[in-house]
Parts: sequence; C-alpha cells; structure tokens
Amino acid sequence: MGPASPGEREPAPSRRALLGWGGAGLALGAAAAGGAVAAVRAGGDPEPAADSGAAVPFHGPHQAGIATAVQDRLHFASFDVTTEDRAELVALLREWTRAAERMTAGHTVGEGAYGGLAESPPDDTGEALGLRPSRLTLTVGFGPSLFARGRFGLDGRRPEALVDLPKFPGDNLDATRSGGDLCVQACADDPQVAVHAIRNLARIGMGRASVRWSQLGFGKTSSTTPDAQTPRNMMGFKDGTRNIAGTDAAALKKHVWVGGSDDAGWMTGGSYLVARRIRMHIETWDRAPLQEQEDIFGRDKGEGAPVGRSAERDEPFLKAMLPTAHVRLAHPDTNDGATILRRGYSFTDGTDGLGRLDAGLFFLAYQRDVRRGFVPVQRSLAAHDALNEYIQHVGSAVFAVPPGVRDKDDWWGRALFS
Repeated sequence: MGPASPGEREPAPSRRALLGWGGAGLALGAAAAGGAVAAVRAGGDPEPAADSGAAVPFHGPHQAGIATAVQDRLHFASFDVTTEDRAELVALLREWTRAAERMTAGHTVGEGAYGGLAESPPDDTGEALGLRPSRLTLTVGFGPSLFARGRFGLDGRRPEALVDLPKFPGDNLDATRSGGDLCVQACADDPQVAVHAIRNLARIGMGRASVRWSQLGFGKTSSTTPDAQTPRNMMGFKDGTRNIAGTDAAALKKHVWVGGSDDAGWMTGGSYLVARRIRMHIETWDRAPLQEQEDIFGRDKGEGAPVGRSAERDEPFLKAMLPTAHVRLAHPDTNDGATILRRGYSFTDGTDGLGRLDAGLFFLAYQRDVRRGFVPVQRSLAAHDALNEYIQHVGSAVFAVPPGVRDKDDWWGRALFS
C-alpha cells in the first residue's frame, strides 16, 4: 500500500484525522503561548510530552518511540517471518511503513474501515475510528534469527553489537515469550490506539509474518522527561529517576544512537533494544518490611531519595548503600560507565492458577551496543541484587532497531536490504 501515484487523488480526511490535526494544533498553540503543553519536534531531539491527543512526527533520522516522551500504554509484539521470499519480506516492510505513517498521523489504513467494496474486507479494522492519534509511535526491530544463514540473503549483515544474550543466573525463560524475527513496539496514551496499530500490522502481515508473542503494558515505569513526575513500578518505588532524558542530545549520541564508526553502516542512526519480561512475586514482596524494601532498592519509598540523601534527584552515595542494593549495582559507576535508556511498563496478566498475580515489569532498554549496555548491567544485577528474591526473568528478546524513515520514499530497513 504505497503512496498515491501522480494524478491519483488522496482519500478525503477522516473525522479521526481532523480530530488529530485539531489536537496537534492546540498543542502547538499552547507551546507558542508559553503554556505548559510543549510540541513534539521532528527529528532526533523531541520536546517534552505534548497534549495526549497530538501526533508524534513519524519521519526523521531516528525512529520515534525511543527518545520520545514515554506514553502511558504499550502493545509490544514479536513476529516470526513465515515467508522465505526476500521480495515478500521487503514488500511487507514497505506496507508496514506506509500503514504506520497513516496510523501515527491519526488516519485510517488504506481506504479505511468502511465505504469500500462490500465483498472485500476493509483496509482498516475500525476500532480506532473517532479517536485522536494519542501520541502513537511505532518502532520496528530486527531479531538475530532474521540474519540466519540462508534466510533472505542477509548473511554477513548481522551487526556485531546484536549479540545473543547469555544465560544469566536466575533466568527461567519461556521460549514462547522470547525471541522473534521482527518486533513492533506500539506506544500511545490510549490503549485502544496502540492495540489497533498492532492488530492492523498483524493483519497486513498475514501469510508473511505471524505474531510469536505479545505483551500489553500500562503505567510507564521509566521516563525520558526528567522535569515530569517520576513514575512508580508495581513494587511501589519510583523508577527511572536517572534515566537518559529525551532532550539530552549528547547522552543519546553517546549511549543510544549507533554512530557511523560502529560495525554496521546500515544501522547508523538506529539503536539496539533488549526486551525482558520480569515476573514479580507480588504477594511475597507485600509481606516484606518497609526497611527491607528500601534497603533492597537503595532509595526511600516516599520521596525516592537515595540512601543518605534528602531528595530524589540527589547524586547517589553508592557506598552508603548495601552492596546488594539495586541502585548501587545498576549504577554506571559500578559497571564501567554502562548506560541504557529505559522505557519499561508494568503489566498484569491475570493470575497463575494458584491465586498469585501474574504481574511485573516489561523491561525495555535501548543502547548503542548490547555488549556494553545491558549485558554488563544485568550480569552485575543477576549475581548480587537482593531484589532477585522477589523477581524472575521469564521472557527475553533482543533486536536491532534501524534508523528512522527519512521521507515518503523511505521505509523501515531499506539500508539493510539495499
């Protein structure tokens, strides 16, 4: 589903599109007037969060959904590519790109959800009709299995930084919730908008790609906007206090965006994503004394201040914390400067049949090199973190996230397949 050819009329804007444009206009107007609502810029340096109905620009040197101000809801899906034809995979990525352009702008996919031939399925599933764009972002990644020998002619194109994660102590990974050839991270302030996006991409991919596993998330557990209130995880503690800010261009360049000197030129401007499903033993945690909880994290539960400090954003005094404190073990000073951008979400998926809540953290981390980002940090945590008594990693995946789509002629992964 490419763009209209010369002389071909574009479809009339839908009511949803008009609502989306109106929301974006209000956001820009408020920013220009000096109000609290800020606009979202195109390119690699997004502004703080805009009005929750606004549209986030799709085109730019980096994919949206990484440094973008973190939205309230997530629908993450991992896909297996079921076709063995390279041309079909390329066609799928082109079609996904064109659909993503429309959905992130608040438009329906293709010709829309109604009004077409009654004998054919509509191009759009329709459940987002009348809804605003809700800052929807769609971020695509390529898993290690896509580069396997004999698949799609990508031998030798796998970046060295896209490593298979080692087995960490305490891992209890479920193969049905791990891995994948492709991933799509849909973030939005409206859960129905995020679900609609994944549903339509899955429908477009039918016969070429199928969902391997997926995860819904709510209650962001990290923030890329340090001026906003820090969110809390399911254990009740503030999470992401010292995360990389989406406006910190220097830190993003150093720790998140792949540079031209890195090993895979087609990844320049991209990043690497680690996704981990972390089950929390909620019932056991809820019986732990407050002092033990605070010692485990290395922060107080109310203000979020590090041990020995008075305010949340005070520089942590690591030696004042227990050697097993989570903050101490995850800190860059403990891990030779390893720094990642976190974008996780809480989840609850019912109960496990024994009356225990199946809940926890769906951890998402972006970095310039997995070997120097997530791996050393997780090795430190897996070996010594007191929090391990209350959590377990049960799902895992790693993806190369290519650079952004520059214009209407570009598409996800074009540099890889060119």
